[in-house]
Amino acid sequence: MQLILGPCEKKVSCNLMAFLSGPRLLDWASSPPHLQFNKFVLTGYRPVASGAECLRSLFYLHNELGNIYTHGIPLLGFFFLLPLQIPWRQLSVPWLGVVHYLACVSPQLGSVLYHLFMNHHGGASVYHRLLTLDMCGICLVNTLGALPIIYCTLLCHPYTRSLALLTYTGLSSYVIFCAVSAHSNISRFCSFAWQAAFRFFFFYLRWAGLGSGHPSSLRCYLLMDSLALLGGIINISRIPERLQPGKFDYWCNSHQIMHVLVVISILYLHWGVTSDLTWISSSPCPLE
Repeated sequence: MQLILGPCEKKVSCNLMAFLSGPRLLDWASSPPHLQFNKFVLTGYRPVASGAECLRSLFYLHNELGNIYTHGIPLLGFFFLLPLQIPWRQLSVPWLGVVHYLACVSPQLGSVLYHLFMNHHGGASVYHRLLTLDMCGICLVNTLGALPIIYCTLLCHPYTRSLALLTYTGLSSYVIFCAVSAHSNISRFCSFAWQAAFRFFFFYLRWAGLGSGHPSSLRCYLLMDSLALLGGIINISRIPERLQPGKFDYWCNSHQIMHVLVVISILYLHWGVTSDLTWISSSPCPLE
């Protein structure tokens, strides 16, 4: 039996198909100069667009769609599910739960906004503001994410703990400036080295028995930083698209792989911190 559509149904169907098909995509050479940051991704670039048209790009295939959804879907999951996983009732220090939640959500939010609106008709100025927002999200997970780790590691040493928290916060302010003002992926990646070194010092304290915390947390934190490091290296090396330019324009390119590794990294951060926060309630160390 053949379905016969009336004029109205045909018009709605055509409008829906036009909406989902999207505009004519560009190749690398035809895309705006500020979007030509990966010469191994050859096709699938969106033309400059209004804010509404950028939102519309959620519904058709282009070379940023994978980047949007690999952080957009986890963002929704973290936004709604993470508060249910944090042991709020056992927390004697509630701000630790708040900063942990913000640390997990911030990089996903900044990344989604950056990738979704990067082709906005505001041009390079809007693009660089979005890039700054993306970098701030990464800085926040590195900064806020480490505060519960430092707090729990030095739980029994309140004065040293306060000094370490202030020192790390000050160091992170400098890192944020370096990351935002960096002119390449490599220099941005290297900006976070000081924070990583600071964190590894506290990992060493736990491994050596000089720091405190839940026994399983150290493994989570080491996996967290290892996955983030691996993702950063893959991103700046442009592998696999460097090996076969054009083949990974839409899926499985280096930036998407990095996004997936970052999400898994944040999950390990969450598992480690929630274990530490639960451990605090039974710790013999005095709390202020």
